[in-house]
Amino acid sequence: MIGGIYTSPMWANFFVAASGASAALAGLIFVALSVNINRILQVPHLPSRAGATIGTLILILVCSMAVLIPQPAFVLGVEILVFGICGWLLKVRSAYRAIADRKRTGRPAFEAVTETVFGQIQVLPFIAGGVLLITGADAGFYWVAGGVIAVFVLSVFNGWVLLVSDYLPNAMDLT
Repeated sequence: MIGGIYTSPMWANFFVAASGASAALAGLIFVALSVNINRILQVPHLPSRAGATIGTLILILVCSMAVLIPQPAFVLGVEILVFGICGWLLKVRSAYRAIADRKRTGRPAFEAVTETVFGQIQVLPFIAGGVLLITGADAGFYWVAGGVIAVFVLSVFNGWVLLVSDYLPNAMDLT
């Protein structure tokens, strides 16, 4: 940090890679949606789960782009905090749908709870990182990086659910 402006090339490299990877993975999720849209719409909680998955990948993209703009850490922290809250709201809506639709679909409670917990694990590090950057703590970048990694891991899982999961009616019927 020099004069309140973040300049580390190592973080820049991380966020350049994160932005490219998140854009590519968001594209793959869109493909999974387009291939299985009719089956996804048959399962009440999956459309909001798909939206939240794409939303968190876009969260990585916009946060990564914000980090690459030379600006004071305070401003960057505010941006990441606002983006993180938007991503969190998507995950809250997805969790609500997962829990509300659980009984109607006969889905086990542990699946809805697990989906809710993993959703929070993805976005809360962005919020914490934004707050830390606002207060001037460089540790905020580590929290954001942790959120980036969590989103990547869990978005791949969500992509699998949207593409071939047992949640989907006739998921194994490839005709």
